[in-house]
Amino acid sequence: MSQKIEMVVTDLDGTLLNDNQQTHQKDLQTLVWLEKQGILRVVATGRNLYSALKVLHADYPIDYLIFSSGAGIYDWKHQHLIHSDYLPRQQVERISQLLIGYNIDFMIHEVIPDNHKFVYFRGTQPNPDFERRYELYRPFAEPLDPDTENFQHSCQILAIPGERTEFYERLTKEIEGAKVIRTTSPLDGISMWIEIFPQGVSKGHGVAWLCRHTQTDPTKTLGIGNDYNDLDLLNYTGKSFVVANAPEELKDKYPNCNSNQSWGFTDAVGRVLENS
Repeated sequence: MSQKIEMVVTDLDGTLLNDNQQTHQKDLQTLVWLEKQGILRVVATGRNLYSALKVLHADYPIDYLIFSSGAGIYDWKHQHLIHSDYLPRQQVERISQLLIGYNIDFMIHEVIPDNHKFVYFRGTQPNPDFERRYELYRPFAEPLDPDTENFQHSCQILAIPGERTEFYERLTKEIEGAKVIRTTSPLDGISMWIEIFPQGVSKGHGVAWLCRHTQTDPTKTLGIGNDYNDLDLLNYTGKSFVVANAPEELKDKYPNCNSNQSWGFTDAVGRVLENS
């Protein structure tokens, strides 16, 4: 017999949100229904808090928000931060020098909750996706001068290597004492982003922290995702699904549900809870 689910954790972009960055009414109804069943509702996103608040209104029907891929956790109902991590400034400087040496475009984000602000390094190669993100956050961005920069603690470093995708494997080997996460750009849906967080930070570790905080049995959790930065989440939760719009590599590894355009969140919840 299946165990009762106590917590449902879903990725946001490309999973709970459709391609227009909206939540379908059917999925909103499922979120409301979950609360009536006494089941905790958690969104786990790579977005920073500033960005998440742009698409999730204050009365959005969830209990917790795991943001910045697990670097921060927000009590949604009480609207306050309950957990955060950061990279120490010495490590930020070492990683930055490594990326500059490889001529990789990157952004160093301030500590939570101001991690929508960053300093940036622009290399010499054209990089349209880097420029897209820079334009999106231009009011919060300052250029990095390698000769004068006074490095500070950071929530994360975001590297955008353009077409040089081989750098993900290289950086995972060369960066020590930090978590290196591969994800797909939410801006063009194609480019690789490399997110560098404090060691132990991931969506999965964020769920683990939240399970301890809420005294939830990890085996009684359901995770739903769509991309490579959801791997730790999907490997941690007791039951896991990927939406039909996920990469084939992930769909071959995890049970599938409908796409984000066809209420994949509601479909996954129904598949698990109808057997509970």
